[in-house]
Amino acid sequence: MNKVKTLGIVDDDKIYTFLVKKTIEQTDLVETIKVFENGLDAIDFLKNNAANRDTLPEIILLDLSMPVMDGWEFLEEYILLSPKLDRKITIYIVSSSISPFDIAKAKSISFVTDFIIKPVSKEKFIEIFKKL
Repeated sequence: MNKVKTLGIVDDDKIYTFLVKKTIEQTDLVETIKVFENGLDAIDFLKNNAANRDTLPEIILLDLSMPVMDGWEFLEEYILLSPKLDRKITIYIVSSSISPFDIAKAKSISFVTDFIIKPVSKEKFIEIFKKL
């Protein structure tokens, strides 16, 4: 199985992102992990690297509840930006929300691959990486 070259985590919870990075590093299936504390930082990164296929993440793990720009606002911007990106990015919403509304809304967005409820196990990350 090929390694994921770059993974993006968009989440403002520093403890969560620390634990997720450690868990993902244990899988040895991801070369580089980029963490963004809000959707705006992630969108700015994507805009600044739109033509650089090697820098763009292959997968984004997106939280919904964040300051500055939340996950829904990120998705609105991403949909507009995606035609300009040099790579198709697989997006998973990873949220502590169990709201049926959030899950249904996420599944209605074609750019979202799946909605995963936190916490996420090492086995679930392996499953995600193998699908790529």
